[in-house]
Amino acid sequence: MNNFNKILKDIKTIKIQGAHNIALAGLKALSYNNSKKSIKSLISARPTEPTLINAIKFSKITDLETSKNYLVDSKKRVIENATSLIKNGQTIFTHCHSSSVIDTLKEAKKQGKKFKVLNTETRPKYQGRITSLELAKNKIKNEHYVDSGADEALSKSDIILIGADMITPKGEIANKIGSEMIAKLAKLHKIPVYVITSAWKYSPKKLKIEQRNPRNIWNKKNKYIEIKNPTFEIINPEYITKIVSGLGIYSPKKFVKKVKKTYFWIK
Repeated sequence: MNNFNKILKDIKTIKIQGAHNIALAGLKALSYNNSKKSIKSLISARPTEPTLINAIKFSKITDLETSKNYLVDSKKRVIENATSLIKNGQTIFTHCHSSSVIDTLKEAKKQGKKFKVLNTETRPKYQGRITSLELAKNKIKNEHYVDSGADEALSKSDIILIGADMITPKGEIANKIGSEMIAKLAKLHKIPVYVITSAWKYSPKKLKIEQRNPRNIWNKKNKYIEIKNPTFEIINPEYITKIVSGLGIYSPKKFVKKVKKTYFWIK
């Protein structure tokens, strides 16, 4: 198997995870083969990853190295902006697993800030466990809740940090299932919700909510039972306090305006 095909396979089988890592891997794959067919294969491998698509688009306008450097520099700015939101003594809530959120928390600890993290397990794939283990590895104390315990966790929290899979032209956030429920509860508790993400998660394309294998939920066959396993849901921008990206910290509406002006080529 050649280098391009190996990376393609790793992206497709989710061996490579996280939008930032997937985009970097995609650019590396194109350094081996950048034909139109190869680009199409990479995009179809993870069609719900706007960062990958936008990184490829930018590399065609500039070049692979410039696109890679922009990704890396942009992530540094995301972490810098997001870390400024964390204050000493805070209890921070997060849902699922976001590399941007994890890196923000690691940087905050490095700066000497003291805080605690509460997170949810995120069934059925339990990505929340990845979050807890990564935090523990970095000696960050955390409390791990079942998903149905989200309200109890939120009642103890000062701030919510979540990632994003996609941001729409309306400022809507596509993220792991359960995210809008958490954002709605946060509004009731008057807790700010910050989305920590790359601005390249913006996409004018409509996101199809994927229904994954129902057996991941319950391996039960009954003609009267229909098992639903949606991967993502859309968070209404009214529940989002600010979107934190390399462009700055903006309301969803202002974020979209900034993205359209800065990345006019995202169409």
